[in-house]
Amino acid sequence: MSVIALGEKYYRDVLALSEYAFQFKFDDEEVEEVIDDMKKHHLLYGICDEDQLAAKLHLLPLEVSFGDQRYKMGGIAGVATYPQYRRNGYIRELLKHVLLTMKNDGFTVSMLHPLSVSFYRKFGYELFSNRLMCTINKSNLVMQKQAKGRVKLYRKDTHPAEINEVYHQYAKKFAGMLVRNEERWKSVYYDNLTAAVYYNEQNEATGYMLYRVKDSIMSVREFITLNHEARQGLWNFSCQHDSMINELKIILNEKEPLLHTLQEPRVTAELRPYFMARIVDAKAFLDQYSFAWENQTSVVSLHVTDEAASWNNTTFVLDNRHVHIDKEVEALATQGTGLCVDIQALTAMLFGYKRPIELYELEQLTGPKEQVEALEQLIPTYQPFFSDFF
Repeated sequence: MSVIALGEKYYRDVLALSEYAFQFKFDDEEVEEVIDDMKKHHLLYGICDEDQLAAKLHLLPLEVSFGDQRYKMGGIAGVATYPQYRRNGYIRELLKHVLLTMKNDGFTVSMLHPLSVSFYRKFGYELFSNRLMCTINKSNLVMQKQAKGRVKLYRKDTHPAEINEVYHQYAKKFAGMLVRNEERWKSVYYDNLTAAVYYNEQNEATGYMLYRVKDSIMSVREFITLNHEARQGLWNFSCQHDSMINELKIILNEKEPLLHTLQEPRVTAELRPYFMARIVDAKAFLDQYSFAWENQTSVVSLHVTDEAASWNNTTFVLDNRHVHIDKEVEALATQGTGLCVDIQALTAMLFGYKRPIELYELEQLTGPKEQVEALEQLIPTYQPFFSDFF
């Protein structure tokens, strides 16, 4: 069993496996467009049985942001195998191969949308982001205070540059948001979405939403605002569709205060775990990470374990505004010195999905309580969020 890079001669085989595994069919006019996208943006890996493609995986070279910081991220997508080759360890080999490839190519993190959370946890991935899925009945579409600005509509072919800056400013508030280039923005308009952009009195874009109206339902896939005026303006714009729709379905960040502002906030809302992430190279990630060094009260030692990426099995010492590896401390890991954490819990903690004290109570971070408290002071209060899909 060997993993190979899949060149252009395999592209149609890759599409056929995707169609079979995910139970859909590309339209004839879509095929060339998808192949062109794979040529430009995908690194493809697979395992073959003689001339038959048995399993495959797509690696997307991307970036994510943590505030003002950017990290090189490998997106995993399109993982599939034909049924007759299942339970042969093909996907395991593909993931192990791609993890090493990402490490060697300088990727510090990886992300994916899981079919099975438990399966990808075996390879060091952990949930890091939630989404709030809301359904609002037509009777609750009540206008708020009239905003002073205006809303303009755009489509994929008229996408305005102002949206990019709104997204960028919004993303800086979170950990894990995708850095969108021009090509990435094109994919955001999937499913014939329309962009409604709010402009204030100075004609500055301060918010937008991506939506479509179909079968008497307005579906808002992205709701991004930089201030409350934009929030009101876009909400009122949604309410103006009350003669066309019976309900509004909207995806929100779990901390988005929109629901609190409604006349009747008790709408149907479900908080759903969404994307998974894993730190690929712990040393490189920790070196770049913005610890709250000014809050450090004592030295912290982290004994990290990673079953899928052995290079991360290391002890890191956080001291004097520096992350370093200490072999003497590493030798004491089994003697109860320092904190022990696996790569999944480390990822959840550094993304802000779980605090050190929460992981300690869950027994996913073990060691002296005083070091847990010291680590609690070092980890910034990041709020994770991810609004894309691949």
